[in-house]
Amino acid sequence: MKKSLGADALGVPAPVWVVGSYGPDREPNVMVASWGGICCSSPPCLAVSLRKTRLSHANIMKSKAFTVNVPSRRHLPVTDYIGTVSGRSQNKFAATGLTPVPSSLVEAPYILEFPLVLECTLFTSIDLGSHTQFIGRVVDVKADEAMLDGAGALIAGKVNPLIASPAERAYYALGNYLTPAHAPGLAVLEHRAARQGKGW
Repeated sequence: MKKSLGADALGVPAPVWVVGSYGPDREPNVMVASWGGICCSSPPCLAVSLRKTRLSHANIMKSKAFTVNVPSRRHLPVTDYIGTVSGRSQNKFAATGLTPVPSSLVEAPYILEFPLVLECTLFTSIDLGSHTQFIGRVVDVKADEAMLDGAGALIAGKVNPLIASPAERAYYALGNYLTPAHAPGLAVLEHRAARQGKGW
């Protein structure tokens, strides 16, 4: 039996992204955002939704660019701090000791210490109500070499990203590796074929 929780944005899990942007005087700023995800593969795009009151919202509207910085589990304290203060009153880089790196590709900074960075130009923006969804076209992905396998593929377990539970307003860590994608589904199809449609 399922219980109705009403209309709410309770997608679980959500990412924990740190969005980088420049202020009016090119002061680097970052904010934590969880309303986001991959939204297109060709061209490669990410979507992140920000409240209109946020400094980062105004920054992105002006610069037409942003970075998505993915923190590892070890970055939880500084990530949470970034999410608790406004860039209008605090220089978050100075407060956390993180290093802003000027992107050579987009008008936004990224965080040196975080293992994964996606540099985006603003593809389009959509006014959704309380939030504006910024769709960024990914122009480059930068990853620490330690996050890659021997073939150069990004490994989620090495990144060890934080994830969020919107309902609880809480952080979680990535779970265990389970299986390659599609292998369990193929096993179901093979099982059904072996039963020759006799049902379960």
